[in-house]
Amino acid sequence: MSAHSYEEIEASAGRIALPPWPFLETCAAALEQGTDSIAAFRQVLADGDASLKQRFADDEPVEALVRDRARLVDIVLRRAWSLHVGAREKDVALIAVGGYGRGELHPCSDIDVLILLPKTDLDDGHEGLEKFLTFLWDIGLEVGHSVRTIDDCQRESAADVSVATTFIEARLLSGPERLFQAMRRALGQENIWSSQAFFEAKVAEQSARHHRYHDTGYNLEPNVKASPGGLRDIQTIGWVAKRHFGAETLDELVGHGFLTASELRKLRQAQAFLWKVRFALHVLTGRREDRLLFDHQIRIAKMFGYEDASYTLAVEQFMQRYYRTVMDVSLLNEMLLQLFREAILADAPATIVPLNPRFQIRNDYLEITAEDTFARHPSAILELFRLMQDHPEIRGVRATTIRSLGRHLWLIDEEFRQNPRHHRLFLELLRAPNGVTHEFRRMNLYGVLGRYIPAFGRVVGRMQYDLFHAYTVDAHILFVLRNLRRLALPRFEHELPELSRLMSAMPKPEIAYLAALFHDIAKGRGGDHSELGSVDADSFCLEQGLSRYEARMVAWLVRNHLTFSVTAQKKDISDPKVIQEFARQVGDQTHLDYLYLLTVADVRGTNPKLWNSWKASLFHDFYERVRRVLRRGLEAPVDHEELAAETKAHALELLEREQVTPEAAAGVWARFNELYFLRHSPAEVAWHTRLL
Repeated sequence: MSAHSYEEIEASAGRIALPPWPFLETCAAALEQGTDSIAAFRQVLADGDASLKQRFADDEPVEALVRDRARLVDIVLRRAWSLHVGAREKDVALIAVGGYGRGELHPCSDIDVLILLPKTDLDDGHEGLEKFLTFLWDIGLEVGHSVRTIDDCQRESAADVSVATTFIEARLLSGPERLFQAMRRALGQENIWSSQAFFEAKVAEQSARHHRYHDTGYNLEPNVKASPGGLRDIQTIGWVAKRHFGAETLDELVGHGFLTASELRKLRQAQAFLWKVRFALHVLTGRREDRLLFDHQIRIAKMFGYEDASYTLAVEQFMQRYYRTVMDVSLLNEMLLQLFREAILADAPATIVPLNPRFQIRNDYLEITAEDTFARHPSAILELFRLMQDHPEIRGVRATTIRSLGRHLWLIDEEFRQNPRHHRLFLELLRAPNGVTHEFRRMNLYGVLGRYIPAFGRVVGRMQYDLFHAYTVDAHILFVLRNLRRLALPRFEHELPELSRLMSAMPKPEIAYLAALFHDIAKGRGGDHSELGSVDADSFCLEQGLSRYEARMVAWLVRNHLTFSVTAQKKDISDPKVIQEFARQVGDQTHLDYLYLLTVADVRGTNPKLWNSWKASLFHDFYERVRRVLRRGLEAPVDHEELAAETKAHALELLEREQVTPEAAAGVWARFNELYFLRHSPAEVAWHTRLL
């Protein structure tokens, strides 16, 4: 029998040689003594896990730990195979697949193996295989196994790209090399899953996975492995590269021209950090846990040495590093998959459509016309996003342009921010009829938004450590912007018809959008974030060329963005004095309308579970009561009799449509006192009356 040693795999993959782990030699020697004692194997595994945990606590590089965990399992499996299978079934191969095949194991990672049979079954019924699998269970090693022939592998791989992906990372542990190579040939792209088909399937698979996590990696309890920007996104890059280019490691993508050295370094650093977080999760929980739950976040932050600062908790600092890492992975994943698409799917000369001297469309992607475009025309940085809004047929920004943009972010300095042309471009982005949400998210991902609005840059990746908010501050802000945009677009008016009508009537919707951008921008600075944010908003709006009234309106909305929700939910809105006081605070109908819209967008963007029909009804009722007071005029005192009479009059209008006569209504209302008509809206009074 021949097998690939771990060192051979490392060398063939071009990985940097890892320093020896002395324990492995001790482990191998102990198991090679010929014993098949379950206790001996259990002891080796327990000692190995304890050693890895101690090395992790000593802050050894996690890359060495995940490789050594795989090495340890290699030794145990090979020895167990030799004892129970090897001599009896020489034509059967033991193959590591999946993450274990890559040689990457965390403390509680799945250990997946394939037992590969020759085409013709053996006569002895594979008694040794049964003993081998039972033995693994007895020693406490949970191994996911499959027993297949080459034909089985080919058939199942052809039917399911995830199975094919598992076999792409196969590594021979023990058994005949010829059988292993025959399997690899049978699963080659000339037989199943061509490069094109494999690429498209993996992109679709990634898109579906992202959708399961609401297309955001900035959930406050993310999945380190599966959420957007997590380890699975890095693995997707590796799978496509291996299938099409035969690249065993990400390093080889530099040689192929897909990655720069600095991008490779950033990707490696991101993978190492995410590996470290995942390793810590397994150590803390003692099981395969990939979710960064709140309790785990606190313990890992302490484990990693973070300490509370004046205005930020240790856990907030740790999670901000996590979210910024996720952002790096997401950007690199987008760039690489786009470059792969060009290399794998492009089978015809490029189609180029000029847009202006600075930009053109190449094969449905926007690109700059020259490498020095951003250096010669800094305004092109913002113009890029405007062109994306004006040309919805464009699929995205070309990877080479994203890369060039990243190298020129330094151009967005104070002089850039004070340029009137840039002010106009920024406001055009907000006022565009389409693509506002998409392009502001793209601006955030590419690092432009945080440079243009430095206060926003400080909250990128900042978590809000509570059970109320479900997303990071920057993600929440952009969700609020999205919610306002949906109210402004006719195709979404079925969601909240009344609010959509209100939004469509607003003369300057960009005021609401700017309030959304600034309403939480001062989180984490200490003090009242509403007051601090309103100062930032006022200054920014004046710089952008808005009028004094508009700037004050935005600042007022930021300062008061919580008051509508707090008043509606924590005070007695049936009390006319509460309504009068709030009406006096908002001052006029325009302020009320903007605040109502911002409040609903904010609550819906905080946590999907917080918005419900009860809250919608509560907010609507509060809004209507305040609106009626504003319509009567603030200077007049609250007249209970007048308010009750007005409620009755509106209720009668509604009842007449239902063929309920005023006499019949009066008979019902005789049972109620004045307080009833002060506490209920006309719609509620009409509903109750009709039922009675």
